[in-house]
Amino acid sequence: MVTLSPEQRSANRAGTGFDLLTTVDEAWDACLACIDSARESIRIEFYIFRDSDIGVRFRDALVRACQRGVRVRLMVDSLGSVTLQEKFFDAFKAAGGEFRWFNPLQFNRFGFRNHRKSVICDDAAGIVGGFNIGPEYQGDGVTKGWHDLGMRVPKSIARELALSFDSLWSMAEYRHHLFTRFRRSTIQRIASTHDGQLLTTAPGRGPFFLRNALISDMQNARNANIISAYFLPPRQMRRELSRIARRGGKVRLILAGKSDVALSQIAAHRLYQAFLRAGVEIYEYEPQILHTKFFQFDDICYVGSANMDKRSLMINYELLVRAQNAELAAEGTEFFENTLKHCRRIDRRAWRKSRTFWNKLREQWAFWLVSRVDPWLAALQFNVLRDESRVDGWD
Repeated sequence: MVTLSPEQRSANRAGTGFDLLTTVDEAWDACLACIDSARESIRIEFYIFRDSDIGVRFRDALVRACQRGVRVRLMVDSLGSVTLQEKFFDAFKAAGGEFRWFNPLQFNRFGFRNHRKSVICDDAAGIVGGFNIGPEYQGDGVTKGWHDLGMRVPKSIARELALSFDSLWSMAEYRHHLFTRFRRSTIQRIASTHDGQLLTTAPGRGPFFLRNALISDMQNARNANIISAYFLPPRQMRRELSRIARRGGKVRLILAGKSDVALSQIAAHRLYQAFLRAGVEIYEYEPQILHTKFFQFDDICYVGSANMDKRSLMINYELLVRAQNAELAAEGTEFFENTLKHCRRIDRRAWRKSRTFWNKLREQWAFWLVSRVDPWLAALQFNVLRDESRVDGWD
């Protein structure tokens, strides 16, 4: 394994504009520094924002930005942050900050969530990742706190993040006719720059740009390294990963040994035997809860909010940054190898012997709920909303 020195990391960051933030503490520090240095605008969105010490640090940093004349907009998902009271942001709003709940909770649109996490300052600096704002994330991911990842992005991608944020901000209250009319051009799209691509996804009937980009890269990959907190990829994606291994490539999956969503973990276990039989290496991360989203195919890296499961790829509002960059790939490989040190490899024979009838029944049941029922309910809600938008004359 190649270990990059601090000097090499600094050179990579200066040369490419990309920088992996390999612990949540490091990612939070980068976000707060970005906020404190902003002079014109701040856009910030999170799925989970908790009333906590770290939540207060972020809120106070946003208040200070407002006081020095920066336009600050904060968007928080209403389900992910359901325990957060809006009065927590009274000081922020009193200072001139703008706050919106994304998709206020209603039964007929309950399933469509903004799962994105991003901080964009002055349309020039951007940070994305899988981490939220809550005390459970705090730490190095090994001795304390959830294992997660963030990434600084170049100016060209930060500009695209700002445009994408503005699109969601305009429909935060979920006026569905706007989504129906513009979803392909502003919500779900691929924004290409000279540094890389921003891929965003949204609920609907497709095209699913994020899923299709991943499949395309799998079809051309010699090797694949994947870390996914919740792992339940669609059938074609599973097939392409197995094909990489069968044609002599190395496919390594780091999945959750500990998870905050037990149902997803149990459903993923149903896929282990077929992957192991195809030659895919499976590892489970053991020290802390795994919440990371990192996908690497040769020298192509993806970092962002999306997991490799149907909800991320076809239902939620998500984002991934895709970059084909040798320096970033070297950082990504180092991150993957360091994570691997804390994993247990799943042995094919031992796994097969450990599967009792009840294990298999439970896994099949969980797989059916997560892979079949959840997408079906989302599609049903989408059809209801589409019918409502037609009544309003917006389709």
